Amino acid sequence: MRIDLHNHTTRCNHAEGTVDEYIQRAIELGIDIYGFSEHAPMDFDPYYRLSFDEMSLYTSDILSAKERYRDEIKILLGYEVDYLQGHIDAHVVNAKVDYLIGSVHFLDKWGFDNPEFVGGYQDRDIDEIWQAYFDATEAMAKTRYFDIVGHFDLIKVFKYMPTKDMRLLASKALKTIKKSNMVLEINTAGLRKPVKEIYPSELLLIEAYTLDIPITFGSDAHSVDQVGFAYDKSVALAKRVGYTKAVTFEQRDRELVIF
Repeated sequence: MRIDLHNHTTRCNHAEGTVDEYIQRAIELGIDIYGFSEHAPMDFDPYYRLSFDEMSLYTSDILSAKERYRDEIKILLGYEVDYLQGHIDAHVVNAKVDYLIGSVHFLDKWGFDNPEFVGGYQDRDIDEIWQAYFDATEAMAKTRYFDIVGHFDLIKVFKYMPTKDMRLLASKALKTIKKSNMVLEINTAGLRKPVKEIYPSELLLIEAYTLDIPITFGSDAHSVDQVGFAYDKSVALAKRVGYTKAVTFEQRDRELVIF
């Protein structure tokens, strides 16, 4: 079973290609379950996400596609939700979707993964940045609003690596993810970034496996050519660590399938 649950549409304002083109590419690649998880609306950084007014249109787009392609592929509806304290909207976390991905892209409103703001790494202690990131991820997991943790170690995106053992920095976040019954995605977008590494690293994935935290897969596609990106590499990583099953969703209920 081939699963790709983290994908975007042009409604986020920084992706290319139609919903149909994404789905047709997924079918060509033999993907069995394909999920759209558009950047959810938020009253901060509005340019890089869906607007609140578009929520119903986005839902209609995906549910219509789900029906059109029902005999060829299973289409799921989700959101990728930015966790930023004071900016979580009830319309988003209570939306009728198959799953919600919770992601941390901001530390005190600093968009640390945006190339426009990469200079922010220069005047901060790298270990403190990493700890702040995992502290925010822990806080996100504690809310129990979300089903999937998005790109767990995104903070490595520009290859500013900690001097401390990242397993220690991430330990509390991982334990909270387990306690909150969340799923960790293996996200291949990191291979397209300066770090040139899947999220999460093998080191952290081993820690997740030890805690019996389940996984799923996502290519984080923002263009048609990124659909299913490096899927075989993500599967190989998962199997190397010891995983044999992945999670898929339907209306927030999850199912384990062999990959």
